[in-house]
Parts: sequence; structure tokens; C-alpha cells
Amino acid sequence: MEYQQVLPAVFVNRPNRFVAICTLEGKQVAAHVKNTGRCRELLIPGAPVLLQYHPEPGRKTQYTLTHVQKGERLVHIDSQAPNRLVEEALRQGRLTLPGLGTPQLIRPETFYGESRFDFYMEAGEKKAFAEVKGVTLEQDGWARFPDAPTERGVKHLKHLACAAAQGYLCYAIFVIQMSGIKGFSPNWSTHPAFGEALLQAKDAGVIPLAFETQVQPQRVELAGPVMIDYRKGRKEPC
Repeated sequence: MEYQQVLPAVFVNRPNRFVAICTLEGKQVAAHVKNTGRCRELLIPGAPVLLQYHPEPGRKTQYTLTHVQKGERLVHIDSQAPNRLVEEALRQGRLTLPGLGTPQLIRPETFYGESRFDFYMEAGEKKAFAEVKGVTLEQDGWARFPDAPTERGVKHLKHLACAAAQGYLCYAIFVIQMSGIKGFSPNWSTHPAFGEALLQAKDAGVIPLAFETQVQPQRVELAGPVMIDYRKGRKEPC
């Protein structure tokens, strides 16, 4: 996916989860934040950011904050992008899910029971569900999810496990919105219940996958898979 009219700026503050105040060409502007997560390790005063300019009439702001520079790593924080990246890669044949192959049907946002999964797919007689999570948290070279407790994420994993028990192929896909990381792991220190739910879902037949992205100022693309360490950071019982 591509971004047009991307401008360098500096983050100042975030008065609420939808708006960031940034300095652009010496003036302060308000930018929409397309990520309701905390992003506390990214959105710190003085951090270099990228804003996409939207001159369309009727918008509350003319800018959207899309990227944050963290050290030498450019992090993409558009939370709507991971689904688009996965769908784009599936339709182009660049992403093949284990056990499924190339799907002939890809249907976004499909209900199964009480959950609405990001994708329903069919390949021949095979039927599958996939839930996609964007990952922006990096600690010591490792990508971690979530950056804040997510009961919704736990529910999705439990419902994926239920679907797997009914014979569906089920995938939990973590799109790491950066590159050059060592691997992915659940964020045990922030939400151990999510880590436990991921382990239980895996044991129930859900297939977790994690992928890096190639992040450039004007283009973001799903890249290769990375290893998953399910227990890294987990405090084992004595």
C-alpha cells in the first residue's frame, strides 16, 4: 500500500487518542492518529514522525500521523493497514497460509458466532478464518503484542479455537509494522491472559503466524515471516 504527500514533522503531544499535535515547518498542526493504542514508547515529545497531507474539504484535520521514527527503525502505526496488507498479499499470491494454499474466496469481516473475524477464506473444500493483529511495540529487538490489555483479543483467540474445533482452518496473524526484529512474542508483562489464550488457541489447532513489513515513507508492504517465541518473558511458576 502506498502513501501520497508524506511530510516530515516532530511529535509534540497527544491530547486524546485520536489527535496528535506536531510541529510541521515551524508551525503546530493537529493530525489524526489512526491508532487507538497507547504507543507510549513511540509517541514521545520530540520524536520524528511522518504526516500524510489530506487537503480534502470536510476533514477535521488535514493531516494523518502514519509513521514514527524510533532510533534507526521506522515504525508504521496505521492500525487499519495490517488487514489491507494481508488481503493485498493474499490476493496477489504473495502470502500462502499453511494448510490452505491459494484461496479462491476471500471475504473480509465475517461473523462466526459472537465474533467477527477479519477474513473468511475458501480453497477448494477447505474453509478458514483469520484474525489479524497489528504490532507496533518493540522491546530489545523483539516485537510484542499487545501494548495494552485487550479482552477483545482474548475473545478472538478463544473463538478461533472454537472454530478450529469445528473443522475450520484458523489463523492468528500478527503483522509487525516494522522490520529488522529478532522475533515475536506475547507481551506477558502487560497482558498475561492474552499469552495464555494464544498458547491455548495454538494447542486447539489455531495456527499463529507473524510477519515483518517493509516500511518506507511512501510505501508499506508485507514481508517475510519471523519466529514466534510463545514463552519469552513469561514468569513460570516456581
